[in-house]
Amino acid sequence: MKAIVCTRYGPPEFLQLKEVETPTPTRNEVRIKIFATAVTASESLVRGLKFPFRYRLLLRLLFGFKAPRRPILGMVLAGEIDSLGRDVSAFKVGDPVFGMSQRVFGTYAQYICWPASGVLTMRPANLTFEEAAALPYGGLLALYFVRRADIMAGQRVLVYGASGAIGTAAVQLIRHLGAQVTGVCSTANLKLVESLGASAVVDYTREDFTRRPERYDIIFDAVGRRKSARALVDAQRALTPGGKVTSVDDSYPRPVPADLIVLKELAESGALKPVIDRTYPLEEMVEAHRYVDGGHKKGNVVITVGHQSKT
Repeated sequence: MKAIVCTRYGPPEFLQLKEVETPTPTRNEVRIKIFATAVTASESLVRGLKFPFRYRLLLRLLFGFKAPRRPILGMVLAGEIDSLGRDVSAFKVGDPVFGMSQRVFGTYAQYICWPASGVLTMRPANLTFEEAAALPYGGLLALYFVRRADIMAGQRVLVYGASGAIGTAAVQLIRHLGAQVTGVCSTANLKLVESLGASAVVDYTREDFTRRPERYDIIFDAVGRRKSARALVDAQRALTPGGKVTSVDDSYPRPVPADLIVLKELAESGALKPVIDRTYPLEEMVEAHRYVDGGHKKGNVVITVGHQSKT
């Protein structure tokens, strides 16, 4: 099968298209024929080892010293069940599925074997494979942090980084809960964030949201404090009494299958729509990573996977 292999930590050029052996599922696994995956910020970080210097040695020990120990990256997928382990009864061959794995990379390929009990479920009936692949990463992370912030109907919530994969999902989830959403993004993304249900949008290139008269019950940093620390340093003054700031860097979420089912149902009801910025074929993974590294993607960058060979 074809797969993208990360040969060394570093720039996107270290991602190479290779022929590798097609995996065989164990008794509790399913093999998935992948039709679409996505390039997430997490994979960009691992590929480039873009972590503070003090953490790099530990991460090399965990992931691999010179290159990822699991050299095929990729966390999310949408595809079709191709083969079943002998003890699997939850799925059948031909089932259209989508999902995400934080523990095992490997979706930059034509096939992958995953535990049948993992974060995997039937694809939303109203979404294409490409759209479904754009849903799990931002959707699951946004769902976790929205729940963690205990957002309720009637609250005023500001989403900083409202046009990214997590931010676009968060705006929709918060709106669905009945809260009033203000999105912060760049000039180019104002209309997008407005279309997702934000009642107000702030262009951070022209205005500091902390200097506006509005006050918020919750400020949700969907970018991460490492990147947005300067922008959020004065965020406390934009809060209502008792208000709070929550960030995607505050904890490490562990999504479960039930969370993915929630996203599936929201997508099928029309309450949650995946946002796709660009789509690349598997063979153009280097260009896709280069674009994600630029830090200006809107929503998700999706990769389509072809199936000319199954050797």
